[in-house]
Amino acid sequence: MKVILLENVRKVGSIGEIIDVKRGFARNYLISQKKALYASKENIKEVENIKNELNKKDLDKKTRAKDLSDLLKNKEYEIKKLSTENKELYGSVKPTEISKIIKEEDKIDINPSMIQPVKEIKSLGTFDVVMNLHSDIQINIRIKVIPQEEN
Repeated sequence: MKVILLENVRKVGSIGEIIDVKRGFARNYLISQKKALYASKENIKEVENIKNELNKKDLDKKTRAKDLSDLLKNKEYEIKKLSTENKELYGSVKPTEISKIIKEEDKIDINPSMIQPVKEIKSLGTFDVVMNLHSDIQINIRIKVIPQEEN
């Protein structure tokens, strides 16, 4: 299925590019997230007209992402979780929890979909987490999982 990208998408393409992707990826992700339009003749003309505007929006997003990366780069956050005697967690640390911790400590809203743990966090210790702030900007933060004191 041919679509026109409305923003830069990592490993897919850049603004205004007409690409061929699988139908499910187009419908379920690109079009539903308003990252692309179906590549019809009318849409191609419309995107050509608004390409400069889209580039400005992308530049603004990139600037915001750069500011966030300067604030968050190489930071370490602590999360308290209940654990067993052999340091295994009951459950795991999810991107939504990491997002909440960042919001509480730094008052910065991060979408959980931008957060990707390098490996699943299922035990106590320090873990690297990659954050995709923009298609061109990635940063690393560390999550330190410590035992929660039981009452």
